[in-house]
Amino acid sequence: MAIKSTPRVRVPAQAKSGEIVEIKTLISHEMESGQRKDASGKTVPRDIINTFQASFNGKPFFTAEWFPSISANPFQSFFYKAKESGAFTFSWKDDQGGEQTATAKLTVA
Repeated sequence: MAIKSTPRVRVPAQAKSGEIVEIKTLISHEMESGQRKDASGKTVPRDIINTFQASFNGKPFFTAEWFPSISANPFQSFFYKAKESGAFTFSWKDDQGGEQTATAKLTVA
């Protein structure tokens, strides 16, 4: 199943040079662990978002590998030290080959 939802990201629009900003991301995904059975008794195939990556101006700075124990609709929060203006790119990849991306800009004054 491809990731169909639109991810939500919260990044401050502006920051001072050297300021540490909090970044928050959320994406809707059922995160099927592969251990549940359907009504007929067959195992429902695993389908989770297994990789999340954040980049700034094309350079990755945060990567997370997720496993079946991660909750549905995963929320990820982390910090970034603002040094220059630019654009963040966030990427989520799931077991079925689906990928979703989002971008946000940060202006450093």
